[in-house]
Order: sequence, then structure tokens, then C-alpha cells
Amino acid sequence: MASSSSSFTMLLSAPNPSLSPSSSRTTLSTLRTTFLPTLSSSPSPSPFSPTAITRRRGKSLLVSAAAAGALQALIFDCDGVILESEHLHRQAYNDAFSHFNVRCSSSATEPLNWGLEFYDELQNRIGGGKPKMRWYFGEYGWPTSRIFETPPDNKEDREKLVDIIQDWKTERYKEIIKSGTVKPRPGVLRLMDETKASGKKLAICSAATKSSVVLCLENLIGIERFQGLDCFLAGDDVKEKKPNPSIYLTAAKKLGVSGGDCLVVEDSVIGLQAATGAGMPCIITYTCSTANQDFKEAIAKFPDLSDVRLKDLEILLQSFVPAN
Repeated sequence: MASSSSSFTMLLSAPNPSLSPSSSRTTLSTLRTTFLPTLSSSPSPSPFSPTAITRRRGKSLLVSAAAAGALQALIFDCDGVILESEHLHRQAYNDAFSHFNVRCSSSATEPLNWGLEFYDELQNRIGGGKPKMRWYFGEYGWPTSRIFETPPDNKEDREKLVDIIQDWKTERYKEIIKSGTVKPRPGVLRLMDETKASGKKLAICSAATKSSVVLCLENLIGIERFQGLDCFLAGDDVKEKKPNPSIYLTAAKKLGVSGGDCLVVEDSVIGLQAATGAGMPCIITYTCSTANQDFKEAIAKFPDLSDVRLKDLEILLQSFVPAN
């Protein structure tokens, strides 16, 4: 990531380890009334009916159930969708920075620590762990560490530093997942089971490292569900990370379906951009850290999937058709 990126510099202020989890947060209770469509009680017509149409970014969304494709594949992201993982990844990164004594300034008195609000901004704008570190070190200076006593000044050494930190972080993340304290988000397992029972294809596409995603899925959705997936792709399987659409384009090819007949479940703007870039409609199931993002390109958004059924998603897909 080039250090000249003014947009990131403005969005991502210097991290503050003292940031508290409650600072500058909008509660989910406030946001539950803002998503579109809503699954709470509402007057007729149903939010899943063809009248629940909006205009997003100047693009007309027309209703043509007869012309719309039937839902053939449901594709889940992992982090943020299957589990709320942002705080777990942040913990693992900070543990890695402490383990290797990573310091981006000679005057730093403590190892690097990514604060809560800073990490929310970072992970919602840069997909993948290694790109996050490359961008950060490019902006704030390559660090000293137990790996390199002086900041690495060539590409080979910088990549070695990032690789070693990422590998250690991944193992630490696995330890957290295996602890048994992490549970899937509401409604995820039921919706997966409904999809498989209906004969439709089920896939998971994550930008994270494959080994960590496999462990996560085996522990959270179970080995049987994981082995029953029709397609599983991780960040290792594609050259470009989200928001690049390559992971979803690859999934459509492997599934043997067109993008318009897939429906993607994401939690962030990065994932939404990847899905829409692949020509796939996308719903959002947001988390506390992504709730305030601009999801205008999504066909619907929900606080979680606890009240969402497969039949609801089929109606959504048939109702929302991009105009030519």
C-alpha cells in the first residue's frame, strides 16, 4: 500500500491504545430501526414484496419477478458474518506485536498496539492481514523488532517481517478459536441447513488465511457442514483480496452458476464491493464495527440472521433486478 494514499491517511488516524470499547459507538438498539428492509412488524406490504424498492447511487432497481433468476447459490463471508471476529483478530495482532516487540518509532516505550476504533477503520477498508500491515508500516514507518533490530529497508526483508508476524498471529488466533468460547452468529447455522436441504449450493468465501478459516469453520459450523460445502475459498486461493471481486468470480465458476443467481452475505463495505463487482446481489448482516458504513449497494441489511429465512432471500433476489 502506497504511503501517499491521502484517503487512508485521513480515515485512519494514529492508533490510540487507550481507546475504550464504548467510545463513539452507536448502539445496536438504535440501529435496529434503520436497516432496509426490516423484519420487524410493519404495515403491509411486506418488506420482501416487490414494492420494497429503493434507488441506490442513481441506479434504478426494477421489479421483474418473471425476469429475475432463481436463487441457486448462497455464499457466506466468514469473519463478521459467521462469527464476530474483529476483536479476536485485533487481540491476536496485538499479542503478535508484543511477542516480537514491534515498535514503529525509536522513541516508542511500548510495542505497537492497534486501538479499537483504529482497527475498526483499518479492517473495514483493507482486506487481509498482510496488506493491513504493509499499509500501516508504509504510513507510520517500518518497525524495529526481535526479527530485525533495525527497520528493514528492502522489499525482501519487509516481506519476511510481515510473513513472520502474520504466521504467529494466525497461530494465536487459532488458539483463541479452539478455546471453545467463540460461537457462531444467530441464524447462521439454520440458514446454512435450509440452503443445503433445499438443494441449493452453499459456499463460503473469506479473505483470511486458509488455515485459520478452516479451523474456525470446523469449530463453529462443525466438520460435517464444512465438508458439505459446494465451494470454499480463502485469501490464499486468489491473487487479489476483497474489495477485488476475484474471490466471488472464482466461486461462481466453481459452482457453475451465474453471478446474478448467487446471493452473498457480507458484513462490510469491502465485502459488499467485492460481491457487487462480481455481479452478485448482496445482503448485509452488520456488526457493531460496521453498522454505520454506507451499504446503499446492498439489497437489504439486517442486524443478524435470526429472523431471516431462505424463502425471504429467494423473494429478495427475485424482486431486485438491476436496470440496464
